Amino acid sequence: MSQEKISVIVPVYNTKDCLKRCVDSICHQTYDNLEIILVDDGSTDGTGALCDTFAATDDRIRVYHKENGGASSARNVGLEKATGSYIGFVDSDDYVEEDTYEQMIKLAVSEHFPIVQISRDERDEAGRKLEDICVPPKEVRFCDTETFLKELLLHQGDCSFCTKLIRKELFAKHRFPEGELNEDFKLLIEMLLEIEGIAILPKQGYHVVCRSNSTTRSRSEDSFSRVFLDIVDNADWMQELVDNSYPKLHLHAIRFNLFQRLDYLLHVPISQMNRENVFYQKVKKYLHRHLIDTIKNPYLTKKNKIYLVLLTVAPKKVRKLHRWKMRCG
Repeated sequence: MSQEKISVIVPVYNTKDCLKRCVDSICHQTYDNLEIILVDDGSTDGTGALCDTFAATDDRIRVYHKENGGASSARNVGLEKATGSYIGFVDSDDYVEEDTYEQMIKLAVSEHFPIVQISRDERDEAGRKLEDICVPPKEVRFCDTETFLKELLLHQGDCSFCTKLIRKELFAKHRFPEGELNEDFKLLIEMLLEIEGIAILPKQGYHVVCRSNSTTRSRSEDSFSRVFLDIVDNADWMQELVDNSYPKLHLHAIRFNLFQRLDYLLHVPISQMNRENVFYQKVKKYLHRHLIDTIKNPYLTKKNKIYLVLLTVAPKKVRKLHRWKMRCG
């Protein structure tokens, strides 16, 4: 096991305030056959210089500076530079437990698993544990590809690459799609189609930090992240894949498609809910065509169904009511 090098890729952009915690958590791993690749994605707050400082204190750290191009672009640079036989990823505002990579590499090597997943939790900025989004298994679990896809379609699985240790050969034909958000989802599924499944460890060794100033978590009333467009596009792609290759998951994929459109409609600014917005109009038409599916789908909750039906009938009125409800707490 000690002969297997792990390349840990960290895309970095303007996280000077929390980068040390992230890097320290990787440097202090109980498994030390690591190379730590920090890719500075055009930071403007001094983060790039901080990366260079870290590299001067640990010869396992390598730093690459590039023009800003997004997390996928930075990850792809890291993949080109990686020399390890296994690849891991950590977001620069998150951190890992000290035995995370030891546990993952031990399972990957001993059982010949191409992908091993550590469970995760979510923390606020003060370090307090939040409610689990992905419930960890009680013991090590092997999840075959079809089952893992089903859990993703039910929003019970974890599609993040940050919780995975991946055999480098799996990236031979793959790179992260640049200029897109929700980028982990599609790439992970493409890899899943090439293997039998994923091994999942019960330990919550990866800590996602929910930062109040995160671009994915805070926005003004009229701002709108393109992630809500990408999740709908990925749902359409997933529906076609399921119907062609996993027909038993058809209703799960319909549920996923409807839920992703619900997420879009609950976030698109009311000012953009108009006839000129082609994407919005396509979402509306889809809901109208699938109204019966909304009512009958066994995998949607009652609350999901009520929101979807109401948004199908009167989307702008429902959104205004929803906005008022959110403001009132």
